[in-house]
Amino acid sequence: MGRYLAGRTLRALLTVVAVVTLVFVMVRALPGDPAVLILGESASPEDLAEMRTRLHLDASLFDQYLLFLGDVVDGSLGRSFRAPDQTVRSRVAEVLPDTAALALTATLFAWCLAIPLGVVAAMNRDRPIDLLARGVALSGVALPTIWLGPLLVLCFAVELRVLPMPGDDEGGVFALVLPALTIGAALAAALTRQTRGAMIEALGEPYVAAARARGLSVRRAAVVHGLRNALVPVVTVGASQLGALLGGAVIAEKIYERQGLGTLMLEAFAARDVPVLQGAVLVIAFVYVGIQFALDLALAALDPRVRLS
Repeated sequence: MGRYLAGRTLRALLTVVAVVTLVFVMVRALPGDPAVLILGESASPEDLAEMRTRLHLDASLFDQYLLFLGDVVDGSLGRSFRAPDQTVRSRVAEVLPDTAALALTATLFAWCLAIPLGVVAAMNRDRPIDLLARGVALSGVALPTIWLGPLLVLCFAVELRVLPMPGDDEGGVFALVLPALTIGAALAAALTRQTRGAMIEALGEPYVAAARARGLSVRRAAVVHGLRNALVPVVTVGASQLGALLGGAVIAEKIYERQGLGTLMLEAFAARDVPVLQGAVLVIAFVYVGIQFALDLALAALDPRVRLS
């Protein structure tokens, strides 16, 4: 287990270095001059040159990269071009809890729906519940977030009026429901399909047949003996889909007029606030790398074959 942990830790660190470099390059490849956006097109060349110097935009890419690495290492992530007295870390910390609450709610919805539905569907192949599960999975994959969000708003907020409208700050916890459904639908669909397939395969294994021969019911044999082995590919798919879920949060926050990392990224992109944009992207990337690292450890705990490989 020690060698496995060391190898996964090294891989995670190398991934972090690659992500930091890639974010730096991609953000600076965006068109537009931040100095012009801050001062306006009518600013004099002297003022623009002074602003570029203040923002270190006139430095070489290598020097800018070193400054960026220093900001990452000290944890500040730099300072906003628009508000130099405010660190990017503080800007991200203001909105991160909102995005985290949305992502966790969507994940909880997806897992609580998909695992039971996939297990029941596998135990009742080609019956109505199985057809329902396949229909849910197909719908979740087929409906894009940018289309599903307005549809849910129209149905539950406008017509039925059982959930708050977008931008309703007094909606409380119910204001999370529609955004979580919007971005959790695709994850629920993927998990349902994977759970159903993995359970069907597990139910055909000899150890499940042996459990049935000892007198266990189909349900108990499936849950006690089949589900643990079926969870290995399900957890893998679930974690791999979290990146798409975080990407969907950007769209959902815009649709439902919620503050969060997605909204912060869009605002920073429009203003070419490079430090804020790259800081928000980095936080999302670091979260994804951390999730993948935790996934490796979880798979090793669930399946000893993973450690031995």
